[in-house]
Amino acid sequence: MNRFRNLVLPIAIVLGLIFHSYCRTLQVCVPYLIFTILLLNFVATDIKKLRFTAMDALLMLVQVSLSLGIYIILAFCGVDEIVSQGVLVGVLCPVAASVVVISCMLGANRETVTAYTIFDNLLVAVLAPVLFSFVGEHQDMPFGESFLLIIRRVGPIIGLPFFVAWLMQSLLPKTNAFLVRYRGLSFYLWAMALFITLGQTIDFIILKGEENLSSIVILGVVSVLFCVVQFGVGKLIGRHYGDTIAGGQLLGQKNSALGIWMANTYLNPLSAVFPALYSIWQNLFNSWQLWRHDRQVEN
Repeated sequence: MNRFRNLVLPIAIVLGLIFHSYCRTLQVCVPYLIFTILLLNFVATDIKKLRFTAMDALLMLVQVSLSLGIYIILAFCGVDEIVSQGVLVGVLCPVAASVVVISCMLGANRETVTAYTIFDNLLVAVLAPVLFSFVGEHQDMPFGESFLLIIRRVGPIIGLPFFVAWLMQSLLPKTNAFLVRYRGLSFYLWAMALFITLGQTIDFIILKGEENLSSIVILGVVSVLFCVVQFGVGKLIGRHYGDTIAGGQLLGQKNSALGIWMANTYLNPLSAVFPALYSIWQNLFNSWQLWRHDRQVEN
């Protein structure tokens, strides 16, 4: 099992390179995979213990302040708008739904990670339409329409499995207990979702790379920098509140698919290269974390 975990990312990258054009067709499967992953993790979570904490508030404050602050600084300095918008959407992007799988494998508190996943996605669903009404290609889009667009993307994937798990814990405890026994399957489902997502990312970069190579290179360098910064700052915040792993994962692991969609919907489509490349860096880092964690457990 541990050896397989360490090979998941290299296998996903190789398969993504080989079959990247087919991943565009398979992308319809990803929401169902994520739904199942979250359901298997939510049923194993004591939903009554979910709370909005001081760590949640601080992580969200850093997420919003960093995205807005860097965007304003870059725009003021006359940096290419594609790069500025890429940083804005990439850093503002909410935590990935699959964060529960990796974080719990690394030893994070399940309730902490689950609560933040819900709250952070709701925050971005409300805040993003406001920001994109001042920035981007569709500044005339009404807030209500923009809000509903984003809610339709995150609501069924995150809200629905949470609601189903809550109903089962309240009304069908035996069914809930049955599903808890199979929560380990979430890792294999995550591996499948990772292959499709990375394949999409590679296909997207190949298609967009011909348009503006210099911006692609800059976005690649900047995305690496912000991946390091967000995981690092998140770990510092998490350490202060007694859960270093959760802090790093919650601030650093992004829902890149949603980021790419927001960039294509509201901003210059080329800015989507930032979250696309970021998804590769974060998964490389997560693969290394899993390898190091397994080595420490074995020793």
